[in-house]
This record gives sequence, C-alpha cells and structure tokens, in this order.
Amino acid sequence: MSETTKNQSADGEVLLKVEGLTKHFPIKKGILQRQVGAVKAVDGIDFEVRKGETLGVVGESGCGKSTMGRVITRLQDPTDGTITFDGQDITRLNTAQMRPLRRDIQMIFQDPYGSLNPRHTIGSIVSAPFRLQNVEPEGGVKKEVQRLLELVGLSPEHYNRYPHEFSGGQRQRIGIARALALKPKLVVADEPVSALDVSIQAQVVNLMDDLQEELGLTYVIIAHDLSVVRHVSDRIAVMYLGKIVELADRTSLYEAPMHPYTKALMSAVPVPDPQRRGQKSERILLRGDVPSPIAPPSGCRFHTRCWKATQICKTTEPQLVELKPGQRVACHHPENFADQAPQDTVLLSAAKEAAELVADEVLAESAQTSQALASAVAEEEAGTEEATAEEAAVSEETAVSEETAVSEEAEVSEEAEVSEEAEVSEEAEVSEEASASEEAEVSEESSASEEAEAAQDSAASEEASASEEASASEEAETAEETAASEETAASEEASASEEAEASEEAEASEETAETEAEAAAAADEPAADEKPASSGKAEATGAKGKSAGSADEQD
Repeated sequence: MSETTKNQSADGEVLLKVEGLTKHFPIKKGILQRQVGAVKAVDGIDFEVRKGETLGVVGESGCGKSTMGRVITRLQDPTDGTITFDGQDITRLNTAQMRPLRRDIQMIFQDPYGSLNPRHTIGSIVSAPFRLQNVEPEGGVKKEVQRLLELVGLSPEHYNRYPHEFSGGQRQRIGIARALALKPKLVVADEPVSALDVSIQAQVVNLMDDLQEELGLTYVIIAHDLSVVRHVSDRIAVMYLGKIVELADRTSLYEAPMHPYTKALMSAVPVPDPQRRGQKSERILLRGDVPSPIAPPSGCRFHTRCWKATQICKTTEPQLVELKPGQRVACHHPENFADQAPQDTVLLSAAKEAAELVADEVLAESAQTSQALASAVAEEEAGTEEATAEEAAVSEETAVSEETAVSEEAEVSEEAEVSEEAEVSEEAEVSEEASASEEAEVSEESSASEEAEAAQDSAASEEASASEEASASEEAETAEETAASEETAASEEASASEEAEASEEAEASEETAETEAEAAAAADEPAADEKPASSGKAEATGAKGKSAGSADEQD
C-alpha cells in the first residue's frame, strides 16, 4: 500500500466501529436439548476501522478470526456488543433491513469450494449481486462480469463454465470478483490468498491495492501468512482465543512486538538471509495447543503457554490499553516495555516449562531491550528535569523583569497620584469656600424660616389652649348635668321605695285589726246583743287611729 493512502487512512473518519463484540455458540445435550455450555468463539473485542484503511487480523487456528469476520458483516448474529457501520448501528437489523447495506458490505470467504454454488455457472454467480440489488451496470451485466473476470486473472471465456471445472485458486479468484462487483465500501477477506499460488498471490494482492486506491475501499483481511499481512495492512490486530491481545501499526508491531504471543508469532516468520543459514534459529516454541474455547483459562488466556506468566496473570485479566502511541497491548509483563505489574516477579510452573523452549538469545534480547527502555525512560526523565530547570530559570528572569517594570510603573503612578492629590486639594479649598458661603446663605434662610415656624407654633398653641379650655368647660357642664340627673333619679327611687313600704305597713295593720276584732267578737259573744254595732265601730275607729298614728310617725 502506498504511503499516501496510509496517511489518508490514518487521518480518515471511522467507517466500522466494534465495541464489546461477543459470539457464543450454545452446547446442548439430552432429549430436551438443554444448554450445558457455550463455545466462546469471540469473547469481547473492541476495534475500529477508518475509511481507506486495511486492518489485518492474525492468529492461530481456532482463535475466532473467521467468526469475527462473519459477525461484523452480519452473516451471523452477535451474542452481545454493538457494530456501527458508517454511523449506523447494524447490530440488530433483520434480513430485510440489511439488504440495502449488502451493497456496501461484502465478504470473501475462506473456503472456495463451499462458497460457490456448483449448479450455477460462473456468469450467474458473479452477476448475482447485480440481480439481487437491481443494479444495471454500464454496458450490460455480461460485459461487466467478463471485465471482472479479466481483472482477477481469468479469461472471459469462463463465463459459461461451472465451478468444478476450476482449481482451488481459480475458485478463490471467482469469489473475489463477486465481492468486488458492486464496488463496496467495506470488504472482509477471510484468507483471500491462502489457496493461491505464490505468483497469483502477488497478482491478487496488487489487484486489491489498485482497487482500494481507485474505489476508496476499506479492507479487513484475515490471514495466517504474516508476510502478506505486513505487505497489505496499515494496522494489525493479533487475536488469541477470542481476544485481541495486541493492536498496532505494522511498523511498530513487526519491529518491536510487546505481547509475548506476538513475539512468538513473529519468530516463526522465516528470514530470507543466506548469511544466517548456519546460525542457530531464534524460533520461540510454544508448549501445547490453544486451550478450549468452551472453558478458557482464567486471567490472561495466554498464561498457560507464556514464559513470563506470574500469579497476577493467572488471576487478573489484563485490559487492552495503549502503552505506546498507536500500540495497544493486553499484558501484565509486556515485551520491550516496563512491567505493568512489577510487584509480581514469581514465575508460575507453566512459565518455567515454557521458558525451556525459548532460546537463550531471545530471553537475553528481551532483558536487554527492557534495560534499554528503562535507561531511555530515565534519560527522558532527566531531560524533562533539565528542561524544567531551564524553564524555571527563564521564569525567574521573567519574574525579575516583570517586578522591575512593575516598580517603575508604581513610581510613575505615585507621581501621578501626588499631582492628582494637589489638584484635588485645590479643588477641595475652592469647594470649601463655596460651601461656606452657601452654608451662610442657608443659615440665614433657615433662621427666617425658624422664626416663621415659631410664630406659627405659638398661634397654634394658643388655639390649642383655647380649644382645651372650651372642651374642659363643656366637660364640666356635662358632669354637672349628669350629677343632677343622678340625684333626681336617686330621690325618685327613694320616694318610690318609701311609698311601697307605707302601703305594705298599712295592709299589715289592717290585717292585724281584723284578726283582733274577730278575737274580741269571739270573746264577747254574750254581750253581742247589747252593743254590737258600737263596739265594732269603736274598734274599727281605734284601729284606724292606730294605723294613722303609725303612718304619721313614719312620715
């Protein structure tokens, strides 16, 4: 790939973004087909692909590369995570909703024998995208298909042949022609050149580069051949057991790999150097096979085969973090870098066994690179300290100059203040004289106004005293009238009470006289015939006289 395209892709916008992508295949047993486990083919990966960029994905067989390619093209539904293509979330779109997007997302499959329908001709296979998307190419479908066949190194005469008439490499080129028919934005190529001859590999790789520059294509290439990946990729992702363990640009990854698994893969790349024919190989041999994805190891999944594994690698899963600009690594003890867990230095038994398969030269080189990195970091820190000291000295000089300037400004400001104070004092004297004259005038006016107010106050006080005397006389008259009325009422009440008492006494005396007369009559019955009338009259007269005497005494 050209440097121009590489620079453009590095600064381009993101076309594909994957976050937390997982794909688990359930394991079912029994008559009821109950799930007893799951194959964790892809178990939480994060990456992004920019427009015009080529991302290479490498790893051992069974690490989940092909499954990841099928999931991001939505040929398989993800278990979890999100897939964003060109700003649109395509994670949960159904078949009908994905059909318009198939024009922009295409895939080159790994197996050229299973990806082509043996009952269809090559012409119908390559023209299927035009038919399904209702696209009519310029010049007709047949002419465009023949052009595509020539583009991938086949003859236009193969238009009416069947897939069984071709070899494996030729079938793979037919699949590439079909994927490039609609000029998609993203092409996921799963082992696109692994079944091809060496001469044809170079032809197809150069073809893909030319089409990328012409059409602005974006590639995700899955491959085992590390040399091919290095040639075609801008960035490379290394996968191990469903996880991305390192993601970096091709130069950084091949010159200074940081993950032990990446270092082991790079050591397997043969170096075509005749001068090294008799030298001892620095090949790093990994003990055992990749663990089962049904029950992956705890912590770091590579710790069972790593020669640097410690207890923290067994218990804690490392996160994919950026240790260098553009280089992200998931490792507690990365190569060519200071350990992220320096406190844990006791190797596991598996690490000791794995170290026996690692060449001494490689271990010594790792130690030297670590020491060189530590010294480089120390030099950088010393340089930063010197730069800090220089900056401090410059800042002190600047501060001194600023203080001098401030003192000069202060002197100027003091002189200005003195002159201003003199002016202010003169203005104050003038204002005091003016205020004194104004105060004299105001005092004269105020004295006149005070005299007038005093006169008004005296008149008002006289009026108030007169009104008070009048009110006092009125109140006295009212009190006298009230007293007279009270005396009159008291006398009337006394006379009424006396009359009532006199009438009560008269009634009582009359009753007494009557009782006495009855008693006397009863006593003098024999003499009743002699003087009945006179005695009764005399008694009545005596009674009246007594009552009248008693009434006079009361009066």
